[in-house]
Amino acid sequence: MHLCAIILITIAAVMTIIVVTVIYVREQDRKKLEYMLDAFEDNELNFRFQDNSRFNRTLNRIKWILERKRQQDEQESWTKLIRVLTHEIMNTVSPIASLSEALSHWANVPEKEREMDLKAGLETIASSSNDLISFVQSYRELAGVARPIMKALMVDSLVNKVIGLTLEQCNGAGAVCSYHPKTDDILIYADESQICRILINLVKNAVQAGAKHISITAEINEYEQTLVHVWNDGAPISPESQEQIFIPFFTTKQEGTGIGLSLSRQIMRAHNGMLDLTRSEEQGTEFTLTFR
Repeated sequence: MHLCAIILITIAAVMTIIVVTVIYVREQDRKKLEYMLDAFEDNELNFRFQDNSRFNRTLNRIKWILERKRQQDEQESWTKLIRVLTHEIMNTVSPIASLSEALSHWANVPEKEREMDLKAGLETIASSSNDLISFVQSYRELAGVARPIMKALMVDSLVNKVIGLTLEQCNGAGAVCSYHPKTDDILIYADESQICRILINLVKNAVQAGAKHISITAEINEYEQTLVHVWNDGAPISPESQEQIFIPFFTTKQEGTGIGLSLSRQIMRAHNGMLDLTRSEEQGTEFTLTFR
């Protein structure tokens, strides 16, 4: 009887140790997973777990895969940006070089024999030069986004302010912009002027796309994130353009600079948030601002 009791106590002790060890290991793994998710959200991938367990090796592999994907995305973004920059600069510089060479040649030709109007040529060069200056200023604006001055903002007040600022343009195009909150009294910490700029840009883009109804909604999702949706019934964005609309200087408008959406996304990243094209189809186009 005494021997059986000892065996039972030993088994119970071993089982207790096993259970405690499993719970401890699971808790440590949970903390590692949370740490990794926080690092991903902050776009920080300069961490590595010790390769002393299968779970750690799996986490390191996930991190390596995401890091490689990010590097590929960055390289593709730089390639697209360089392509756009090259295209814009060449389009502006080529006529300047061509006209300058022609004007230099005809400057020594007697006025009666000139086939080119010097004044018109110089005006074209000046116009092209101003276009290039405007392009460079747009690039400076994109590269020099100010650090956001964060303060508590009520989303209702912010959106109503945007609706007021865009009212004249909407009325002129026969469009109506309305606000429909799905969650009451939503508070965010953000830079008021910068977020207003994003929303105004989205409303103006919708008007330029021929939208007659623009709807802004706000809600808090299950992850305690604040989502602001801007929907419109204008012409949808083509599948080809959807992949490029956030690339700096890409535009489908004749008078557009191509920095509105890329600048807006950069502002949201500075707020530790996101700006995404949620959908664009015949039923409507929707952009979503995500505040964490």
